[in-house]
Amino acid sequence: MLLRVHRFLPTTKVEGPGIRACIQVQGCPIHCAGCAVPFTWPEDGGFTMGVDQLAEQILQGPAIEGVTFLGGEPFAQAQALARLGKILKQEGLSVMTFTGYLLENLQQSGNQDYLDLLAITDLLIDGPFQIEHLDTSRPWVGSSNQRYHFLTERYLHLKERMTDIPNRLEVRLTPDGRVMVNGLAEVGDLKDLFRGLL
Repeated sequence: MLLRVHRFLPTTKVEGPGIRACIQVQGCPIHCAGCAVPFTWPEDGGFTMGVDQLAEQILQGPAIEGVTFLGGEPFAQAQALARLGKILKQEGLSVMTFTGYLLENLQQSGNQDYLDLLAITDLLIDGPFQIEHLDTSRPWVGSSNQRYHFLTERYLHLKERMTDIPNRLEVRLTPDGRVMVNGLAEVGDLKDLFRGLL
């Protein structure tokens, strides 16, 4: 089974609780206005990886507490991510999943792949990005309509502490000289950051 990936990070400290691996999938049918990553929308972008190969790479990589699935739109590849998540959870890792869909719609869809991905997700963040409700005061979300769903007890201890968790950015320099940024910030903050690098 193959997964279409935009970017794979073996470790990150800004895409969920603790130190995590992060899989940013390629392909999104939602196309939120003002999306920060529209280059992840095309279904034919990125690269493919075998689910078992990716699981092995994660498990043999740096020590992490879990994996984060973001997009693109993870539920557009729910079957592959559910299989990957099941393998990783059997090894004690946690799963955090982002989606532009609403939890209630996913639950009522009758789509078994959606339900399987929800079943292995510990923390779900749902809702489309809404630029008119831009809000980065809470961790990991970009607009005030987006919601946290603690689907297992794994991160329930964070529920009342969300406002204490700051948003952060990671800046990476690739061997070919590109600057890669992940995490959450407002556009003005990013402009200030890059202005300082010039």
